Amino acid sequence: MPSVAVKLYSVFFKFLLKHRLQNRIQSPLDESDHFGVTTRPEESVSAPNPSFTEGVATKDIHIDPFTSLSIRIFLPESALNPPEPDSRPQSKPKPRANSKNADADLPRDPLHLRRNSYGSPNAAVAARKEEYRRSSYSGRGSADAEAMNLNGKSDVYRGYAPVDMNRRKLPVMLQFHGGGWVSGSKDSVANDYFCRRIARLCDVIVVAVGYRLAPENRFPAAFEDGMKVLHWLGKQANLAECSKSMGNVRGSATEFKKADGNRHLVDGFGSSVVEPWLAAHADPSRCVLLGVSCGANIADYVARQAVVAGRLLDPVKVVAQVLMYPFFIGSVPTHSEIKLANSYFYDKAMCMLAWKLFLPEEEFSLDHPAANPLIPDRGPPLKLMPPTLTVVAEHDWMRDRAIAYSEELRKVNVDAPVLEYKDAVHEFATLDMLLKTPQAQACAEDIAIWVKKFISLRGHEFSY
Repeated sequence: MPSVAVKLYSVFFKFLLKHRLQNRIQSPLDESDHFGVTTRPEESVSAPNPSFTEGVATKDIHIDPFTSLSIRIFLPESALNPPEPDSRPQSKPKPRANSKNADADLPRDPLHLRRNSYGSPNAAVAARKEEYRRSSYSGRGSADAEAMNLNGKSDVYRGYAPVDMNRRKLPVMLQFHGGGWVSGSKDSVANDYFCRRIARLCDVIVVAVGYRLAPENRFPAAFEDGMKVLHWLGKQANLAECSKSMGNVRGSATEFKKADGNRHLVDGFGSSVVEPWLAAHADPSRCVLLGVSCGANIADYVARQAVVAGRLLDPVKVVAQVLMYPFFIGSVPTHSEIKLANSYFYDKAMCMLAWKLFLPEEEFSLDHPAANPLIPDRGPPLKLMPPTLTVVAEHDWMRDRAIAYSEELRKVNVDAPVLEYKDAVHEFATLDMLLKTPQAQACAEDIAIWVKKFISLRGHEFSY
């Protein structure tokens, strides 16, 4: 059973959530405004930090000028390691003519070329990474400072800027936060901590999606936002290739002219320029979707639409998805929906209010395609779905339907394991109070083990 502290916090959490949901229902809304909101005033948020604090650099980008859709990029410090032999770097660094030993910049020891999700195994690599990191700041000289100056002489961009020597390619993971459609955000303290953990353990670039919340923007706004980000990721890959072929992407920060620096770094919406972190380090052909609670519903929708789109998304390829305690429901109750209807944190009555706020009134149904994955003729054949890992909690009333969906995938030979955690509650690995528990850490590690089967350049090097 959950601890007494968890039980007490659950009572307080449910009382506060019910109050907020009822206020949303009673408050008049202007649903003609499609710009929307991606976070609530009461949400505790974590500011972006473009330097490698705690091993991960972050930045926020507003990618759609017509809506509030935005993303937060989490770049792990492992991106500063030399490229792996099979990572297909975009450009081969040229040796410096004025160096006595030009080959000394890159390590030759095979140990240094091994995949390393947890950091450097020795001081030499750590020192080398520190050198790369220092070289990415604008304090190396007046030319760099001028190139990275964003807002005049006093405010200089001092975040990470990729250079030729550290363009290691990493897989990309799109992450969709939870919150019952009406709360949560990409930059909340809890989501920021979780994404940092996943970025380090999985050795991936995490792109946390700040989709529009209900009831200001009901279905299908959040689902459309998920697809917009996937298309934006493909557009970024294509823009990077075009810029490279046209010679607009310079090899290092010192080669930026001031106009180039502004074009690459100062864009209000990030929709029409090359995003330098993704251009240097992202490999969109190894894309993983991860959804938390209601975010798992979005991830599953995006995976289905990616199957339908096929090669239209090139070079983006969804190779796997992770559904963490998905927010599924249906008109015919399952055993867990009956037995655990009054479970911890998100009980069934509370989730019904959330679905009423999310679905348009004329479309409200518990068997809506967004709510029930088991209805017939929902989308593309299940046999075409990517490998799907489902995480469920013992004391979550939504667990049985998630398990049933996973069983349907396995019937058509889709790799779809289920991880069930004893004495766990809904959002046990992502809720602010529970993030630092051993069970939350173990869950993240289990996800990393499974995901690496599908993103490793060496094939299935991890057994599960």
